[in-house]
This record gives sequence, structure tokens and C-alpha cells, in this order.
Amino acid sequence: MSTSALRGTQLSSNVQQFPVLPTKVHPKDETFVSNREANLEVLGKVEELLAKARAGGGPKYVERHKNAGKLLPRERVELLLDRDSHFLELCPLAGYDISGNSPGAGNIGGIGVVSGVECLITATEATLKGGAVSEYGVLKSHRLAEIAEQNRLPAMHLVESAGADLPNQSKIFVPGGRTFRDLTRRSEQRVPTVCLVFGSSTAGGAYIPGMSDYTVMVKQQAQVYLAGPPLVKMATGEETEHEELGGAEMHSKISGVSDYLAEDEADAIRLGREIMAHLNWQKHGPMPAREVEPPLYPSEDLLGIASADLRVPFDAREVIARIVDGSRFSEFKPLYGNTLICGWAFLHGYPVGILANNGVLFSESANKGAQFIQLCNQNDVPLIFLQNISGFMVGKKYEQEGIIKNGAKLINAVSNSTVPAITIMMGMSYGAGNYAMCGRAYDPRFLFTWPSHRIAVMGGKQLAGVLEIIQRGAAAKKGTQVDEKQLEMMKKMLEMQIDNDSSPLFSTAHLWDDGIIDPRHTRDVIAISLSAALNAKVEGSTSWGIFRH
Repeated sequence: MSTSALRGTQLSSNVQQFPVLPTKVHPKDETFVSNREANLEVLGKVEELLAKARAGGGPKYVERHKNAGKLLPRERVELLLDRDSHFLELCPLAGYDISGNSPGAGNIGGIGVVSGVECLITATEATLKGGAVSEYGVLKSHRLAEIAEQNRLPAMHLVESAGADLPNQSKIFVPGGRTFRDLTRRSEQRVPTVCLVFGSSTAGGAYIPGMSDYTVMVKQQAQVYLAGPPLVKMATGEETEHEELGGAEMHSKISGVSDYLAEDEADAIRLGREIMAHLNWQKHGPMPAREVEPPLYPSEDLLGIASADLRVPFDAREVIARIVDGSRFSEFKPLYGNTLICGWAFLHGYPVGILANNGVLFSESANKGAQFIQLCNQNDVPLIFLQNISGFMVGKKYEQEGIIKNGAKLINAVSNSTVPAITIMMGMSYGAGNYAMCGRAYDPRFLFTWPSHRIAVMGGKQLAGVLEIIQRGAAAKKGTQVDEKQLEMMKKMLEMQIDNDSSPLFSTAHLWDDGIIDPRHTRDVIAISLSAALNAKVEGSTSWGIFRH
């Protein structure tokens, strides 16, 4: 975290310190060791898939790209970034194991620093089908555009694209139009886009430079046209060459689509950095309020704290103690609704309100959480949600006590909160607990998962158990016998399906999160996310829906 955006200001001597959280973690404990091994195993699998995503189209096409004298897409991103600055890659495994898509969905996206400005940076993976856009490439671009708009981030697009993957056009064409809508809407909101064109950009690939606020094209390399020479000949009978139809010099000297003509790729990157520098970009949100203190306890412990077996609980305070400044935490209502931990802390100097699960949600927990969210909105404090939730408590006693109306209060507060929210899914994310703790449907600015995460209506065993109860009840009504072998097979098949569909790899492939992160990196990932979110003004809500009493 070397960027100035993540450095705190000098702490005033009269500022009262928050209490330090104690720890009960023992790294040699048997459970700790087994958790660590299990988490490292999953992280190893994630790293293998990330390496595959970084490989683009594979050795053959990578070599062909380099032999053409071109930089690889990730090399372009590296040269664009400020030296020693961060790059938080987003949705790096989108499309994994989904037919017609590849890990990463054919484009690179993330938050980085260019000429001192935090930007959303995207780069088409030109070594994979010529940078053609897949179904999940469209969905990923939508998510990245959403991040840029919500957080008021200037965008830099590094383009070399064959347009839509034509065999799958039915999955791409209609939703793909939103890409250009989002780009022009950000321009209207005074959030600029800079486009650097490095190669052939056809059809939909041509609209991005055409609709960007600033466009740079590489001489004798960039070609931008709605239809290439073969299609023009088919449509009109006209004979034409690539350069005269859409070459960089033509667009720079005749059509005006290009604003800058770069001599080569390095020059295009220089020009992109120069453009970003002259924006004189100013953040609208607050800067860090305190001097940055590292946590007192090592982040390495998080691998052993996160339970590999979701049935085994772990204390969320142990997580908080390893991500907040100085391991200091001012807890709100510590004696009430204790299955939901709420409180204030600083993270890389930024004030934050934290909500963390420490068990199933009861009415008291929900009421406490709703009040805490209101308090954070009252003072314009961003929210961090640390999810490990099996859902709301069920049963006759709890229904009669109003678990539905009290749970609705928490969901109401989450829905109408307007301060930036960042969600980390540490363990379970089941049922309405996902909603109450700011799951994807509730628009957190960023949402990341740990390798121990599982997401579903309920766990596989529970769902299979529900199926068994229903099947036995139906058989009893009919006066028939249950086929025990068939029922057992159905239960096992359903459990296997739920276990697969609730896994972190399934979740990240379908863009239900912004990436699986190493638990040890949680503090830094949240810090970058906070810094990015505070490009936009932070203003909490004082308006809420009806709270049922």
C-alpha cells in the first residue's frame, strides 16, 4: 500500500484511542492447523486457475502476438500503472467452467493508479479469439462499468478487440449495448474515459474508442472500423484497404475519431498517462482521518481462524482484530444481540462501521444492526460487512416474537443505506442472512469472498433433509411406502449439486462476487476498495422505509 491515497494524516494527541481487542488464537491448536491447511489447498486451486486466466489464449497465440511486435495485455497494464502502486484485479475468474467462456472472460479489469489518479483499468485479452467478447465478457464489463459509475472512477480502456464472438451473438448482442450506454452516461456525469487502441477494433470494438472522451491510436497498428474490408465488399461492393478504411493515421488526420496518434505502444501509454495527469482529478470523499497503525496480530492467522468446516463457528472479533488499525475496536451494544457484532474502527486511517456475524440472527441482533446502520449513515461512515451467516432463527417462539418484522428492519436499513458498503464473505452466506448482511443484490460497492465461503438458500445436507421430509409426508398422505434407495440417491445427488453450486469457484465464475481473495490480504483489499469508493461524495441517508413495530 504505497500510494498516498492510503496514507493517514497525523493523529491528534487529544483523540481518544479505541480499546484493543484481545485474542485467544493459538497457532499450534489442532483446529487452527487443519483450517490453515484446508484454506491453503483451496487457494492453491484458485492460483492455478488465475495462472490459466493470465495465460490468455495459450502459448501459440501469445507467441504470435509477441512476434507481431506487440506488448501482451497485462504488460500494457503494468506499464500504465504508477511505479510501486497497487492494482486490485476484479472478477479475475468470471466465466470459469461455463461453456463458451474462459477464466477471466477474455478481459482484464481492476483498480489501479495512473499519474496519481485512481482509475478503473480494463484491457481486452487480444491473444484469446482476437479479443472477441464472450457472454460473460459482457457481464463482466457491465460489473466493471457499475464500479466506475458508483465510485466515480475515471476509466482507461486498453482496446484490441474483434467485437462480439459471433457464434454466440444471441447471448451478447442485446445486453452488450449497455456497455456503450454506461460509457456515455459516465461522460455526462463528468467521469471521463480514456481509450488506448493497440490493434484491430471492429464492430462493437469500434464504438468504445468512438464514445470515449479521449482516444489514442497506435500508428500502423490500430485499426478501427464498423466493418472490415471483406464485409464492406459484401455490403457495398467497394474495394478498400485496412489503413484507408480505419487506420490510426486516417482517424487522426481525416475522420477525427482519434485525438492522439502514438508512434508505438509505449508512446500510447505515455499519452494515456499524460491525459490522466491533466485531468487534475479531485476526490469528493474524505481523506484518511488518522495515522495508519498496523494490526497488533499477524494477518497470517486468518488462514487458521476461518473454519474449513462451516458447522464449526469462529469468533468474528478475531478477524476484526487482524484487519483494523491497531486492532482497536469500539463495540456498539456489546451486551445486546451478541450474535451480530457492531462497532467502529479505523482501517488504513479511514473510519468504518463494522457488522460481523457471530452466530444466527435473532430479533435482538437484527434490531441492533438496523440502529447501527442508521448511526453510521447519520455520520457518513462507510460500512464493512463480514458475513458468516446461516440465516435468521426459526421456530414457533421466534416467529411469535416477530423475527420476520425485526429481520425486515435490518434488511430495510441495508437497502436504504447510502454510505459506501464493502462486503467480505468469510464463511456461510445462507438464506435471508445473505440479504441482511449486504449480499450482491443489495449493491455493496465491492464484494469479495474467502476460499472458505459457501452461498446458497441453505446447506446441501439441510436441503436434502427438507426434501426427505417432504417426500415422506407426501407418501404418508397417499398411504404408500417410500422407496428408500431412490430417496437416498436423490438426497445424495441434490447434496452434491448444492455443494458444487454454493462453492466459491461457482460463485465467482457467475459474478456473484468481485473475486476470491486470500484472507491474509483482506485488510489491503478493503483499504483499496475504500479509497476507490471515496472518489465519490459520501452522504448517509436520513430517509428509511417503514419499520414495522
